[in-house]
This record gives sequence, C-alpha cells and structure tokens, in this order.
Amino acid sequence: MQATGSTSTGSTPAGSTPSGSTPSGAAPAEYDVDRLVADLRRQLSGEVRADTASRAMYAVDASNYRVVPELVVRPRTAAELAEAAAICRSHGAPIVVRGAGTSMAGNAVGGVVLDGSRHLNRILDLDPVTKTAIVEPGVVLSHLNRAAGAHGLLFGVDPSSATRATLGGMIGNNACGALSVAYGTTADNVEGLSVALADGTLMDLAATYTPEQQLALRAAPGRVGALHEGLQGLAEAQRLLIERRFSPMRRRISGYALDRLLPENGYQLARFLCGSEGTLALTTAATLRLVDRVDHKVLLVLGFPDSFSAAEVVPVVLPFGPLTMESINSSLVDRLPEQVRAEATRAGLPVGKTWLLIDLPGDTPAAAEALGRRVEEAVRDACAGATATVVPDPAAQDVLWRCRRDGTGLATRRADGAEAWGGWEDAAVPPQRLGAYLLGLDELLGRYQLSGASYGHFGEGCMHMRIDFDLLTEAGASQYRRFVEEATELVVSLGGSVSGEHGDGRARSELLSRMYGAEGMAAFASVKDLWDPDGRLNPGIIARPLPLDRSLRHLGPAKDRELLTVFSYPHDVGRFAQAQRRCVGVGKCLQTSGGVMCPSYRATREESASTRGRAHLLWEMLEGEVITDRWKSREVRDALDLCLSCKGCLSDCPVNVDMATYKAEFQHHYYRRRLRPRSHYSMGWLPLWAALASRAPRLANAVAQSPAAGLLKRLGGVAAERELPTFATTTLVRRLRRRSERRAAGGAARFAAGRVVLWPDTFTNHLTPEVGVAAARVLEAAGFEVILLGGRVCCGLTWVSTGQLGTAKRVLRHTLKVLAPVLEEGLPVVVLEPSCAALFRHELTDLFPEDRAAARLRDAVRTLAEFLAEFAPDWQPPATGPRKQGAPEEGAPDRQALVQQHCHQYAVMGFEPDRRLLGSAGISARLIDQGCCGLAGNFGFEDGHYEVSMAVAEDGVLPAVRAAAEGTRVVADGFSCRTQIEHGTGRRALHLAELLAETLPETLPEALSETLPEDGPG
Repeated sequence: MQATGSTSTGSTPAGSTPSGSTPSGAAPAEYDVDRLVADLRRQLSGEVRADTASRAMYAVDASNYRVVPELVVRPRTAAELAEAAAICRSHGAPIVVRGAGTSMAGNAVGGVVLDGSRHLNRILDLDPVTKTAIVEPGVVLSHLNRAAGAHGLLFGVDPSSATRATLGGMIGNNACGALSVAYGTTADNVEGLSVALADGTLMDLAATYTPEQQLALRAAPGRVGALHEGLQGLAEAQRLLIERRFSPMRRRISGYALDRLLPENGYQLARFLCGSEGTLALTTAATLRLVDRVDHKVLLVLGFPDSFSAAEVVPVVLPFGPLTMESINSSLVDRLPEQVRAEATRAGLPVGKTWLLIDLPGDTPAAAEALGRRVEEAVRDACAGATATVVPDPAAQDVLWRCRRDGTGLATRRADGAEAWGGWEDAAVPPQRLGAYLLGLDELLGRYQLSGASYGHFGEGCMHMRIDFDLLTEAGASQYRRFVEEATELVVSLGGSVSGEHGDGRARSELLSRMYGAEGMAAFASVKDLWDPDGRLNPGIIARPLPLDRSLRHLGPAKDRELLTVFSYPHDVGRFAQAQRRCVGVGKCLQTSGGVMCPSYRATREESASTRGRAHLLWEMLEGEVITDRWKSREVRDALDLCLSCKGCLSDCPVNVDMATYKAEFQHHYYRRRLRPRSHYSMGWLPLWAALASRAPRLANAVAQSPAAGLLKRLGGVAAERELPTFATTTLVRRLRRRSERRAAGGAARFAAGRVVLWPDTFTNHLTPEVGVAAARVLEAAGFEVILLGGRVCCGLTWVSTGQLGTAKRVLRHTLKVLAPVLEEGLPVVVLEPSCAALFRHELTDLFPEDRAAARLRDAVRTLAEFLAEFAPDWQPPATGPRKQGAPEEGAPDRQALVQQHCHQYAVMGFEPDRRLLGSAGISARLIDQGCCGLAGNFGFEDGHYEVSMAVAEDGVLPAVRAAAEGTRVVADGFSCRTQIEHGTGRRALHLAELLAETLPETLPEALSETLPEDGPG
C-alpha cells in the first residue's frame, strides 16, 4: 500500500498532493505504508495501529475537517516519540502530533498521527518552592492542577476543555482560557521546552536568552547551531515587518510569533514554539510556571440589554484587575434546563439579555466583596441599563459558572434544532474595540442571513461563536468561504487576530495572508524550512496553507444516507445521520472525574471506549470510505460492546449524544437474521424467565445455587464471577393483592388523597418485592390507594438494551393496551426502578412517536419522590433512624445517607425531588460523585465484561461505600446498583422506599394480620 503526500486519504483524491504541502520545488514524496508500519513496529515498543477502527476514530478532531490518517502511533517514551518522527521522515511520511484531539480548527488531522496522550502522561517534577512543574506532553491539565493544588498552586491557563486537554496540545495551540486576563496565554507560562525535530534531533529550549547566550547558541555545532543562526538572522531581517504587522495584543494567536525571536525580547524560543501547532517541532517535555491559587474571590454578575452594551464596559472593569471576564447571552441561557435556570436565578443571575461573569480576587473574603461592590458601582455609572449581583458564596458561584459551561455546548444547535458550526468561532480584537467588532459582525451575519450563538472572553476581546453555516452542500461551503474572508477583513481593520485561542489549523491558515501580507507568509515559509526542511510536520498548516474549504468533513456521502431505523430521532428531524453529527469532538467524555460519562473510557482509557470514539465510528460507518459494511460493521460492534448504555452522555455530553439509543439501534440491525450473543437470550429475555421461575421459585433458586449453576452461566453467557439472582418466593403483585385482601377483610377506610398505580417492574416484582411493599406502605401513609394492574406488563427494557427492538415494541404495545384504562382515567404511575422510568420518559415515544397512549404514559410516570413532591407536597415522612435513645444528633451517621444515583435517573429524571424528600425525613443525602456502578443492567453480568464492570465500580462507587461510616445508610434505587454494591462490598443498599418505610406503622390492624396465613410461593 502506497500513500502520497499528506492527504492520501480524506476529501482529497488518493495520489494527489495539496498545494503547499511541501517546500517550494520539492517533489511530493511517496511512501509505502506497509513498510513504514513494519519499521515502526520493529523499532518501537509503543502501539502502531493501522487498523480500520483506529484510522476511522482519528480522522477528525473537534473541527469541521476530516482527513483519514494512514496509521496511528502511540509512543511509550519521549525517546520513542522522537524516534517515531525520524522513522516517518525517513519514509517521507507526513507527521501530525495529537493530544486530546479537541482542536477546533483542524489542527491535528491527517498523515501519521503520533498520539502522546496514552502513555506520555507523567508529571516528571513539581517544585512548590520554584513554583514550576515539568510534564510530559500527554499530561492532562486538570491532573496537573490536582497535583499542584496540594501545594496551593495551579497552572494559570484554563481552557474549558481542562478536564481532557493535554499540555502538549495546549502548547501546540498556545491555549488560553478564562483566566488569561490575569495570567496570559500558555506561552506566557512556559519556562522551557524539550523538543524533537523531524529528523529526531533533540533540543532543550529556554523561555528567554541573554545576548551572550544568543551568540553562544549560534556557535553550536551542526544542525542546532545552523537553526539558531537562521532564526536569529531571520528575525533581524524581518524587524520592520514585525513592527508593522505583529500587534502587541495578547490574544494574537495566529501565525508564528516572530516578535518573540527579536534579541531585545530575549529570543524567547520556547515561547515562540507555543502556537506553532506541531509544524516545527515535537514537544517531549515542558517546564511550566505555576501561580498561587486565589483562595478568596467574589463573582460579579453583570446583566445588559445586549452584547454591545456589555462590550462597552470592558475598559471600565479591566483596571480593577479581574481574574476573569466571561460573557454568555440569553440565546443560550434560555435553552438550559428549567431546573438549571431556576437555580441560576436563585444564585443571583440578574435581569438581562447578555451577562458578564467576572471573578474578582481579594486577600480576604471581605476584601473581595468590597472590590466587587466598587466594580459594580463603576459599571452602573458607565452604563445606566446595567444590572448587577455580587455573589460571595462559592456554591452559588458554581451554579452561575455552570450556565457558562453548559451553555457553550448548546451553541452547536440553534433553538429550533438547526445545526451550527465552528469555523469563525475564535477571532479576537483589542478589548477597547470589541463593541465595534460585535456591531460589524452583526451586520455581516445579517447580510449573509446567518445567525449564531455567542459567548467568549470579553476581557481579552475574544469571541466564540457557532454559526448556522450550511456546510453540507458545495454552495453552502462557498458561502462559508466568502463569509470568513469578509469577517477577516473586519477583524484585521480593527487590529485583531483571526485566531484568539484555538489556533489556525485548516480553518484559518489560509487567512493569515490577510493579516500578515505576502511578506509575512514568506517569512513563515522561511521559518518552516529552517525547522522542518522536508516539510513533513503537519504540512499545510500556517506556512504554505491548504485551502480553508478543503476536506470539510460533512461534504461526503454520510449526510445523504437515508437509513431505515426503528427509533424516530425526533430531536434530529428523524434522521440517524443528523443524530451522528451531534458529536463535534470536544471530548468531554474523556474526562476522568465527575458526572457519569463515560464509564468504560475511565476504566480503559481507550478512545474506542469513549462516547466520542463510538460516535466517530458510527459516522464513518455512514461515510462508507474506511468502514464499508454499514450495519454489519465489526469495528462498530466491538466499540459498542463496552458501552454500558448508562445514558450518561445524554446529560453530560454538551450536545446530548445518546449512545445508548444508537447502540440499541445498531445491535437491532447488526444481529438481524443472525445468531445473537447468549446473554441476549438469557438476560435480554429476563422478564420471561423471571415469570417462569416465579411458578416454582424454590426450585429455580435451588438449581441456581447447585453445581449446575456454572453450566447455566456458560449457557446464558453470564460471567463466572457473578452469582445468579435469587427469585422471591412470592412476587410483589401477589403480596400486594393479599395485602389488599387483608385490608378489605379488616374493613379499612378508603384513602382520601386519591389513587395511584404502582408499576410492577420485573426486578421489583420477581427479585426484590420488599422494595415494592415498602413503596406501597409509603404511598398509603401519604393517603393514597395503591392500584394493581390487571394484566402482565413490562417496559421492555431488557429487550431495548440488547437491541431486540422488534420484541421490545411488541411487549410495549401489550403494556399500553393493559394500561389503557388507568391512562384514560389520568392516574399517575409510580415506577420504582429508575431504568424503567427512564425508558418510559425517554425511549417510549421515540419508539412510538405518533401513539397517544405512549405520550400519556410518558407524562403519567413519576419516581416515588417526584410523585410525593407533586401530589402530596405537604406530607412529611416520619423521621427515620433509631428511636430508642431519642432523636440522634444532626450530622450523626444514622442521619446521613450515601446515595448512588442510578445513571438513568441522573440522565433523565434528576435527583432534586429525592434530596428534598430525604431532607424532610431528617436525612442528609450525599451523592457519590464518581459515576456509574459498573453493573448497568445486563452489562456487568455478561461474560467478558466482568473486569471492566468492576474497574468502573472501583473508580468511585465501591470505595465510597467502603469508606462510609458504619451507621450511614447506603441508598441506591437501581437493582443493578444495589447488586453491585453488595457484590463489591458485602454491604446491603436500600431503595429510597425502604428507607422511608423504616419507621412507618403497619397499616393493617395488628390482630387481623396475626390471624392471616403467611405468604406462600407465588
């Protein structure tokens, strides 16, 4: 297999070479990929991947571009990174260095991808005295800050992608972030770099050099001395150009920072490389400056009628030394979930259409608040229409900053669901001219009949936008080109930069000639030739740029694939292809703490186990170039195999990728007319087997606990390490029916509050009926009559989760028929198993989009806490806990509950009603923050998944339970969660209903209950 140039795959036809991909006069080099792979594997211990799945996953980053790489290399050491580059150069192969793959300008696609994030992720040194850290390029920023935070320090650059952004990638793009007002860009905080050139030459570079040191560098022997000689000579020769074209604006991220090479500026070679996007050298280690963490700060939130008014007060605020000055507008805030907006209002979000969030520091809390009041007064004097709130409470600050963080994800879609894109999301102008830029941009958008949601770093004059370009047609791509060319002229006229944070990449490199002129582009080409004379490092970026409308990712055939699907995808105009465009690659699923998404990635750290990796594979399945067998793709099947269907991405992903639904859809088609995994017939059909077992539960349990259990597990595809479930001797339905008969026999009074249906899900009905009995007692105590359904029902969850959608729909149709009378009556339906409730609230109407009964059931379903909050808001459960010695003190273990929130509840329903209900019972709830339990329905039971399942559980849930004080109640509403907790810790977790029912009196007359027979098998 041969490849030519840097784009032998992707939108450029194979065998062609993009203009500018090699130095002037150099012929495009051809290389044999198979020989290159063989050489790399022979000489490196790291991974060399030329498989279809790896190439497909690395074909895109977080930008609008797609270029399929020939192979992916993941070196294990810095020396191997340099050696890999030298081997690629010897074969004539283009090299692209990649960190987290979150670049938004097409900075890291194509060629041979060298991925340092997997193995080159060590913090080599952290010195709290000198306030420096030495890191490998794959270290994630949040991991560095966690280590530095132990010493009261942090790295002062904080892009929104901090939980997955690697330091190497930040250096490559000269990343910034909200704190740049106070601490500057990445370049401003780099003290030294160790780098490898394309030929493997190693160099150590300082941030600055004295004149004497500069002379000594020029005298160094060989390649190193020649490079310094050339760079210093070029800087002197281009002094006039630099003075004319290179503004002192800090957010001038575009192009090579030639001004840093001037001798009077200290020949800042390490800082010069920041922002060079891997086109000149490869970072193998970096020495970074750390800053003291600000312990006392206040958040000043300013509201304005429009963004122009907000921009006008920026010069008023800057002299007060803010840490941040971030903007967000109502077009994003209005689309946040209602609960988030309500919390923001309570936290102090003032009236307005555009808001500035400004962090202000102080030596003490009082000093910070006083500064906030002074800034508020100055702003009111400058802008009569401004509103303001000073927020000293850290918890309230977090709520308001969440509006900024979560709102940015919404920018990828307009309020009406239309898609919006980057491409002009990153320009910056001097802060004093921000208002003029916004006015000019608004006029330009109007002329092109485009719209965009904006947010940004107002304190640095940098605006982020997602604009509803048409990037799906050639005509739309042509309009996109015209728009960004005119927008560039606007920015340049104001002394700005086409990139203020994300770098140039494929999106903006071509525009640099409008900023720097022909002389500037010639100087960039000379710089490129000095560092990389063969033009192999990320060719086509910055120097000799590629056209900005080449290799646009959505111009391929995928967008036109009209696939017949079972789910209706109502939020994506009914199209599976549009649903797959949701993932824009920002990689929030790669974070390793907080939230739920993505548990399998946290356990394996493999891209293919992330939401993003799976989404990319599904898109490539539609594209049909690399993955060619569509619904029958083994690559997609294998990646989805480790998806827990936890739905964490539905809520945690900024663009609400719904991988659980995509997995079910794919499995439905993949296994059509095929033999399925054994677990699909055992656990996928659990409701049927449970119903059969309930006819002779003691016999079923005896077999499950006998020596035959091993054979049963093998036949059913169940992990050998798991215990088979124990069936209840009496089902919930029979227990409640007998309970009703006893009550009727005792002449019990009618319930005054109304009637409610208690849903008999498979897990509660057949495995843990005690949970359902507890719920019935709670509902009765609140004054409600519990209604039993007249026929066998099921939500179809196990069939949906295994992709048996035809069977799932048949089961649900029967369920809707049985429920018809209670739905017509308008009775609420309380569902105790969160996964069943979530299916009714989410997937049901996606499977039956036109069915009125499905919509009624969706609207009727409540969790226990939701029901009581809505229908019995004044009812207060008796305080739980021991009563022998009186009420325990507040804060004692028996007044606390450690709660494992089910992933589906987290994603679809939320926890706030549960928290309030527990609080009314005198219980303080502490949520386990670290994600999924790892069992996730059938996933953790399936053969081959046990190791990952337990790794997920050990990531947070099990350690938290083990660390809980002995008297602390562990609460988990999900059957899977309770099972995993008991399996991993030996500790029994309670359903919320069980906890609330602990102190409730038995409602049956005592004498009657003593005379009735015990429940028997049922």
